[in-house]
Amino acid sequence: MIRDARVLRAGFVPREIEHRDAEVNHLSSVLRPITEGEPADTAVVTGPSGVGKTCLSQFVTEQLREEVLDVEATYVNCWRNYTRFRTLYQILDDLGHTIDIHRQSTPHDELVDRLQQYDGPRVVVILDEVDQLEDPNVIYHLHSLPQFALVCIANKEAELMNSVDDRLVSRLRSSEHVRMDKYHDEQLYDILRARVKWGLEPESVTDAQLYRIADAAAGDARLAIGILRSAASTADRQNQSRITDDMLLAAADDARAQIRQKSIESLTPHQRLVYDIVRDDEPLGPGAIYERYTDEADDPRTKRTVRSYLSKMAQYNLLHAEGTSRDREYSLVDSAATSPTE
Repeated sequence: MIRDARVLRAGFVPREIEHRDAEVNHLSSVLRPITEGEPADTAVVTGPSGVGKTCLSQFVTEQLREEVLDVEATYVNCWRNYTRFRTLYQILDDLGHTIDIHRQSTPHDELVDRLQQYDGPRVVVILDEVDQLEDPNVIYHLHSLPQFALVCIANKEAELMNSVDDRLVSRLRSSEHVRMDKYHDEQLYDILRARVKWGLEPESVTDAQLYRIADAAAGDARLAIGILRSAASTADRQNQSRITDDMLLAAADDARAQIRQKSIESLTPHQRLVYDIVRDDEPLGPGAIYERYTDEADDPRTKRTVRSYLSKMAQYNLLHAEGTSRDREYSLVDSAATSPTE
């Protein structure tokens, strides 16, 4: 059944992006100056989870690299590389400048110096989940280097601005903003149809089933593709030529569970502690969560930072927030959800 498994994998960047022409053109125009050896404006790409922010950024960057030889690119997941050292190291490593850097003993300032001294091709730096950086000054350093073009990806513009100091707020507000909305069902159907065309055997899934997947995914392309991938994998293991409705039902739960588990595994140690506190004693308000967190954490973060953790976990469907800001309580998201066969 599966002809090309790459097409169904998370992180796959297709040759064509469905229903994002305006956003592709906008980001391309922002980065275009680097193809002429000129500095480019910083781009801020925002939108909810599953709208293709990362895919769009990587797609546009690869298009530029196909057009111009003297353009490089580096991608940093700031949720995983959330410290200043990890972020700078990842960029330098992608550029081949970490041979004599020791993770335990090299000063942070030396990494910044190396970036300042870099004299190779201009570089597009994609900072994904940029609001997760513990030290947002990384953005300031990179923003000030003309040989680097920044693409900052975040779910919510307001939360990104709240995570940085005033000098960065001013610079980011004056940057080019590419805002992305959730997909409609018809758009998700087209995305799925394209993945089926290139990744699966003909007639392995019906149009009606694809529409059910789109409806169940509620605008989240990552979830929609995950459901299709899980169902196709089940059919492939069972040597079936078609995806059945029963396979779709199981695939919906499996895809949600996989996404949730991946998000949990991506949490930083402090975020995971906050998550565990809510899990063990839900529902809890921010004040109670922070009190327990400070009792258990080594070098606890500020109350504002913990509130941003809670907001981020709510955005990624790990926690559910109920009530106003004054009486808000957090609990774990119920794993039950609408299936594509209902």
